[in-house]
Amino acid sequence: MKALIFNGALERRQESTSGVLSNYFAEKLNQLGIENSVFNLADSGIPLFDTSLSRIPNSVKIMNSLFLEADLHFWLSPLYHGGVPGVMKNCLDWLEISAKNSPAYLTDKTVGLVCWADGVQALQGINAMDAIAKSLRAWTLPFSVPIVKRELFGNSGSKELSSKYSCKLDLLINIATTRTATFETLLGRS
Repeated sequence: MKALIFNGALERRQESTSGVLSNYFAEKLNQLGIENSVFNLADSGIPLFDTSLSRIPNSVKIMNSLFLEADLHFWLSPLYHGGVPGVMKNCLDWLEISAKNSPAYLTDKTVGLVCWADGVQALQGINAMDAIAKSLRAWTLPFSVPIVKRELFGNSGSKELSSKYSCKLDLLINIATTRTATFETLLGRS
């Protein structure tokens, strides 16, 4: 199994919310012995989606290769003005170059969804990513993690995840990698 962690934020700092979450997923997947890579949108150089280009940009070829080679995806996104960042959607639109592949797009890939917001509206971002993933023929997990950002970290100023969210993220990873959710994982005792 090969996993891709798609950091859809434009944050470059490791201590940013997206950096902490990306590292958390990578560490947990490494502990499970699952090969994984982080695709940081901020460092990708993905241009605006343009179907009139005669040559596909190299950054787009690299992105498509990473997305298509992974069996399992985790998409991480902040909520900006009621949806995922436009650059994240723009990046995913570039999967159009795989339309003539067999299979096309992200057919039968599994996608776990995580979104954070300053308020309680992160589920709007989850819903947006769910619609995008399904339109790309991927399967989204029946469990996602909408995050209230002020509750994400344990202590004020700390970058250690709260037990509330580490349990939820662990459950998402467990469901994605085993396709099961036991009572123990729901309680955080796995």
